[in-house]
Amino acid sequence: MNLAAWIVSGVLAALYLMAGFTKLVKSKQALLAEPRMSWVSDFAEGQVKAIGAVEVAGALGLVLPWLTGVAPILTPIAALGLALVQVGAAITHIRRGEGGTVPINVVLCALAVFVAVVRFGQL
Repeated sequence: MNLAAWIVSGVLAALYLMAGFTKLVKSKQALLAEPRMSWVSDFAEGQVKAIGAVEVAGALGLVLPWLTGVAPILTPIAALGLALVQVGAAITHIRRGEGGTVPINVVLCALAVFVAVVRFGQL
């Protein structure tokens, strides 16, 4: 189970680093030009940057504390935080009538919960 948790953590960390950095470095207007980012229109630029920062912090939290052994409790907490990000994303997409993207949110949420459960069990 440890290997599976590492693989899922690595995949999630890569996805969230990419998504988070994109939100941090691109302007709101540049994000709006991307087809899957129309939800950005519902948020202020600062809110989008905050979501990006949370995603980057969560990605780092999925891997670094467990890898280094420094405060490993932060890894399952980061995983739960990212699961909550996906709940919020799903709610946003449902409100906007973008139900087609919700399955992606559900899968990412389930993977994050998997990491949280495994890592809490290994503490």
